[in-house]
Order: sequence, then structure tokens, then C-alpha cells
Amino acid sequence: MRFSQLIVATPLRSDQKIRSIVVFFVLVLVLLLSSQISFAGDFRAAVVKENITPKVSKFLLGYGARQSEGVLDSIYHQILLLDDGQSIFALVSTDICLVSPATYDRVAKLVEQKFGIARTHFWWSVTHTHSAPEVGGPGLPAAFMGERYTHPIDTSYTDLVTSKLLDGIERGIRELSPATLGVGWGHSFANINRRARDIDDIAFLGLNPDGPVDRKIGILKIVHQEDHRLMATVANYAIHGTVLGGQNLLISGDVSGVVSNYVEERSGAPMLFINGAAGNIAPIYSVYPDARSGRLNQFRRLLGDKILKANAEILHYEDQVSFSAAEMEFLTPVKEGLKWPENLNDYLVDATADVKMIKVPARFLNINDKIAIWASPLELFCEISNEVRDRSPFPYTFYYGYTNGWLGYMLTEEEWVYKGYEPTVSPFVPNAGAKFGEAVLSYLQSELKSKYLNQ
Repeated sequence: MRFSQLIVATPLRSDQKIRSIVVFFVLVLVLLLSSQISFAGDFRAAVVKENITPKVSKFLLGYGARQSEGVLDSIYHQILLLDDGQSIFALVSTDICLVSPATYDRVAKLVEQKFGIARTHFWWSVTHTHSAPEVGGPGLPAAFMGERYTHPIDTSYTDLVTSKLLDGIERGIRELSPATLGVGWGHSFANINRRARDIDDIAFLGLNPDGPVDRKIGILKIVHQEDHRLMATVANYAIHGTVLGGQNLLISGDVSGVVSNYVEERSGAPMLFINGAAGNIAPIYSVYPDARSGRLNQFRRLLGDKILKANAEILHYEDQVSFSAAEMEFLTPVKEGLKWPENLNDYLVDATADVKMIKVPARFLNINDKIAIWASPLELFCEISNEVRDRSPFPYTFYYGYTNGWLGYMLTEEEWVYKGYEPTVSPFVPNAGAKFGEAVLSYLQSELKSKYLNQ
């Protein structure tokens, strides 16, 4: 006989009925708590670190074509999984320079097939170190710098990177455990505008202390719920991975790698470095031939200590966490004369017979209605993300750059006037940046807010 039948089998006095009802709901609660069902707000997390350092020489990406001659420091996938009881969100930070959107699409499909994690919930960000091996095909860079890609694609290393990423997600899912989440801001002077100009007002790659910059550090802090130990730190900061220049032939995570390792050593937990809008931002020491002359280790103090300080100042945590992920597609004309790579045709739309439009995907993650993270496959100028943050309705608004591929530099219209390197490797028209920023703001102020409230 079922429990529900026992309740109504014989007439009961009112006090007996009350006791029976109480017993029934207690039993139901026990059954629910002992089951494997997760409910929204039952926040769990896991972090996994996978070494992807090659054992043999590889072509390095970031400057002219060149092959590695050794390893300065190991490079990694840092994988963070968040589970709000309804879905799993995977954030990956990888110590490489760039991946093509086509490479992201292939890996995202594998992630969805293998783990059921939707594309909108799988973000693959790269730190943009210029001293790491190539991964996958060149994608859009081949349209601007084809001379760098005359050698064959290294499929074996791409397969290694992919398999390690999948292994890491699989392990992370097994290791999900109750967690709490904190958020905060830090500040560092480790970066500087790199659009230098002389009296002729023509920009060149250098240092411009008067130029726009973004020195805020956006921090997410994940802590074990049971014993309050730090599980992982996510640090979002805009800086090119170019302390080491083209003369360096040693594999390295560059500034982000050194800082991540240092924060992990001091805090006892892995750190995901997520680059920001670094299209016009360099480290204060840039393009040196080796780590010593580039003062690479000094960034432990310049940036690492600032991340640790910001992390320590986060004292409020939430264990009731829910999130909403979404995607927006921004259409903008292709720059005249650009030969678009065929393997990126999924990112090209025929608006008319004469006009082709680039489809730029922007991803959004809203956490507990006060954190808004947006991401794009762009090398964005900081003025655009700064304005989005300043006008955002969310108190914590972070921009994750170099995420889910690379579709080139997106400048402000004002900077096109000064010419220089970045406009030559941009597929966009001059007013695209302003329109993109407004489209993102519109999404943050309306659709993302309503998606969270209606979920």
C-alpha cells in the first residue's frame, strides 16, 4: 500500500490529521533532500587545471612565424564550472593567443554532444599571450597577414588542446560541490594605452600615457561552502600578452601566466585570467626579447598583488545563485576590399547584392541580477567597454574579450583618423564600434534584465 493511501484509509481525529499531515510533509522533504535533484539556488562549482604545454617545438602565434626553442613556463587550460541547479555554465581560460571562431564552433559542438552544455553556456576565452603555439586554422588573421601562415596547420597539437579541454570539463562535472560566490573590484597600473603618436598624429605601437585605458580588475571569487576555503578566482583585466616580443622563442603564458601562477601560489587556489578590452592596451613593459629584460616577474607585484588584495576585500558571499545566459548577433558591413575567409562564411550575411555584413556574436551572463558579464570574439578598444560599464544597469559589469574566437580589432571611430596598425587588421567600418556599444547597452538595459526577471 502506498503512503498516500495510508493517510485516507481510516477516519482520523483532527489532531491526528494534523500530525499525519506534518509527518507526510516531513517524509516528502526527506525524500527530496536525499534525491539527486538540484533546484535553482543550490549552487555548486568546480575548477580544473589542465597542462597543455607541448613537449616538442611548435610554431608560435602573435608575431611573425617562428618556432619555439624551449619552455619558459607551462601553459594551461583553467576550467571553471558553475551549476545553479538548472544548468551548467563552463568558462575556460586558455594560455594561447587566438582561436578562430570556426575552431570554437567545432569544440562547442563536441561539448554540447558530450556533456549537454549549450553553446550559450560554453565560453572559451584565451589570455592572448603572444608566446604560445598556434591552435587550429588561422581564421581571419590569414586575410590580413597571410605570410605568417604558409606552414601546415598543426592538427596534432590542436587535437591535444581539444582533448584536454574535454577531459577537464568531464572531470569538473564529477567534482562539482557546494559553493558560494563573491564579487568585487580591484585596480592596477600594470597597463597603458599603446597607440603612441608623434607630432604627425599617425599612430604606432608604443606607449601613450595620455591615451584611454581601463585599469579596473573585475573579480569573481568562488569559495567552498562547507569549510569556506577558496576554490577559484576569476580576474578580468585588459592587457596585451606582449611583455615578451617576437625575438623570444620560449613558450610562455606571458604576463597572464606569471600572474595566474603567482596568485595560485599565494592563495592556494587556481586563478582564471580573463582578458578584457585590450585592443589598444599594452603592459607597461612590452615587446622585450626575454623575460629578464621585460621585467616579467615584476607583474606579480604590479597586477598579482592587486588581485590578491581585491580578493581579500570580498567578504560577502551568496550560496543562492542563479544565472541566465543569452546571445545577441550584431550585424555590421564588411570593410571594403577585404577578402573574407571561406571557413568563416557562417559569420557573413548577404544584406543586399552589393553589401555583405559581418555577424558578430555577443554573449551575456547575468548572475543574481547584479552581475552582468558580456563577451565577444573581438580585440575591442577599451573606450567601448568602459562606456558600456559606465552606463550599464548592473553594478558589476565585466567584459570578457578574445572569447569564442577572433574577428579582428574593433576601434572607436575617432581612432580611425590616426591610422596605424589596428585599422589595418580590422574587418569593420569606422562607425562599427559605436554602434556595437549601443547595441550591447540596449541588450543589457532591456532583454538581459527581463530574461533574468522572467526565468
